[in-house]
Amino acid sequence: MRQSIAIICLGFIFALPIGSNVLAQKNPDWTEPFPPFRIAGNLYYVGSKGLANYLVTTSEGNILINSDLEANVPMIEASIEKLGFKFKDTKILLISHAHWDHDAGSAKIKKMTGASYMVMDADVSVVESGGKTDFQYGNRPDFLYPPGKVDRVLHDGDKVTLGGTVLVAHLTPGHTKGCTTWTLSVTEGGKTYNVVIVGSPNVNPGYKLIHNESYPQIAEDYERMWKVLKSLPCDIFLGAHGSYFGLEEKYALIKDKGANPFVDPSGYKKFVAEKEQEFHTELTRQQLASK
Repeated sequence: MRQSIAIICLGFIFALPIGSNVLAQKNPDWTEPFPPFRIAGNLYYVGSKGLANYLVTTSEGNILINSDLEANVPMIEASIEKLGFKFKDTKILLISHAHWDHDAGSAKIKKMTGASYMVMDADVSVVESGGKTDFQYGNRPDFLYPPGKVDRVLHDGDKVTLGGTVLVAHLTPGHTKGCTTWTLSVTEGGKTYNVVIVGSPNVNPGYKLIHNESYPQIAEDYERMWKVLKSLPCDIFLGAHGSYFGLEEKYALIKDKGANPFVDPSGYKKFVAEKEQEFHTELTRQQLASK
């Protein structure tokens, strides 16, 4: 049996496996509560300060994007309920990519809500193995989590529909083989906005961009991701981590009752350009080091 440590948050006691607890301690904002709020239309933020979760409400039930750490599930539930919705009305569960900080709570959420779990094809084996088949972290016990059974295997361009809302799954690989960027449209004040929820463009410490036996095409996949991200029309810029799109700073501006700060097409373009540059800098460094 895996040892556990309890942490207290939002009046709940959460149990974290030792390995995950160490990771959360390094990133305390992962488990730090953040006020749930409506972003625009039927799209809501229900995540922690550091790990982003999104609720899309419809007349036929709701869609939840990302499950995060097992410890965060009660926090996500509390945020949804605080907004006036029912956690058990979650009909579909999606993720941005198959890393523990975004999908470790999936098995628990499925059990609690009966939601249908939908995952991009290249990430399915990682999800269903509890992280064991991940190209980078599969042999790291502290990065593993309860396996989650996938109910629908998604492919690039697939649509997820519920109650008149349509989300499109865009394969943006590299960070994981099945990393997914989600797009949807929301209506606010009679105007329609294109929403982009970026999966992850990061090159994690230790990632081998050349001579990677576990992921030979990793560099090519990152290049594919840049092309996809740059092709997407974006009004509302969101992502798997609040730090991607300035969650805290933009949330503080909501109280001003002015223009919606999350409508940030220029911020999206700047973010993608900076991350692409970081990738090419690291790729060049590794190429030179290998000579």
